[in-house]
Amino acid sequence: MRAGIVKVPADPDSATARIASPGLDWLRLDDTVLYWTGDDELWASAHSRARSNGLVLQDRPPPGPDGELFLVTQVGRVFQHEHPDVPVLVDKGRYLVVGVDRGRLGRIPSGEDACYRIQPVPAGAVVFRTVTPAARAPVPRIQALVDQVSGDSYQGFLGELVGFGTRHSLSDRFHAAATTAGDRLREFGYTVELVPIAVGSGRSHNVVAERTAPGHARGTVMVTAHLDSVNLRGGPSAPAPGADDNGSGAAGLLEIARVLAGHEAGHDLRLVLFGGEEQGLFGSRRYVAGLDPAEAARIRAVVNMDMIATLNTATPTVLLEGAALSQGLIDDLAAAAGTYTGLAVQQSLQPFNSDHVPFIDAAIPAVLTIEGADGGNKNVHTADDTLAHIDLGLALEIVRMNVAAVAGASA
Repeated sequence: MRAGIVKVPADPDSATARIASPGLDWLRLDDTVLYWTGDDELWASAHSRARSNGLVLQDRPPPGPDGELFLVTQVGRVFQHEHPDVPVLVDKGRYLVVGVDRGRLGRIPSGEDACYRIQPVPAGAVVFRTVTPAARAPVPRIQALVDQVSGDSYQGFLGELVGFGTRHSLSDRFHAAATTAGDRLREFGYTVELVPIAVGSGRSHNVVAERTAPGHARGTVMVTAHLDSVNLRGGPSAPAPGADDNGSGAAGLLEIARVLAGHEAGHDLRLVLFGGEEQGLFGSRRYVAGLDPAEAARIRAVVNMDMIATLNTATPTVLLEGAALSQGLIDDLAAAAGTYTGLAVQQSLQPFNSDHVPFIDAAIPAVLTIEGADGGNKNVHTADDTLAHIDLGLALEIVRMNVAAVAGASA
């Protein structure tokens, strides 16, 4: 197999069209397009077309005669930490293209338990792209809410959560953190319940808070984040401060709850902090499985926050990850980013390994809001995921975007 990449800083769609030809497969990852074929003559003509368009096709052949191409979606740098000898053809942080022979592939675990997914490269797909969100005219009542987002308040919530030392789902400290978060939500006027959940053979909790809107023909808008943290190498009793993963998202949920506490809305607002996410999305899977069809049908939008506070890119960037059924919500979040923040926006329809996935699997529109290039974050799932690596400015911008989108969806 012949494979290579073209880096196109501007107008990747146009470049893809100029180089593509029948029999030449391609996959786009933002500004990088991967091409591959088993036809040597077709590969030579692809090089020629690239040169004629002022582009360079850089060969990136998979290793060995039996090497094949696979797309990896990972949390942090977990795949590369566990398999440093697997050749990486394209490295985009959360997303990798790797070359692996089939024999080796069978010895690599995959799925949520492994914190990465490995799949054949999807030909003709766009894994993610950077977009320029179209700013809308600010809505005064939404702008007023966005302006209430407070760095001091957010830092207070985050510091409190990190202060537990670990929030491993099966630990007493997780229960203490869940109780504390529930108390904060009650202080803001929400009805709160700690719901027991099974995590493997153990027990944990979801924290479910709700504010009911008046009227009968109403839906539900949800904000979610996972509360637990983990130290993969150290084990359940090791320090797992989880400042970014996912104290940052949980603190964001608490700040959104505070800002929207007095907001008059036409739809119910429900906020859920999940347990068991790090063990395999147990909290969100149990929650979605427990919804009756009528209740599931009432859910208009789910905005999930996971890792929103480490700056891995030159400019503050958010990735909006969902599925085709989430596109409307992705568009609303992107518009909120363009209108009320200075965030750069990336979009992907390749959902993986966070609490938006069970909702999408149940045909409920959900979007993960996560720091751009999260795969560049080397501290997650370790004792080094501390407040020292938190970028407050990025976190607040993502919270502002989510406040605006949730306020708009719940109007």
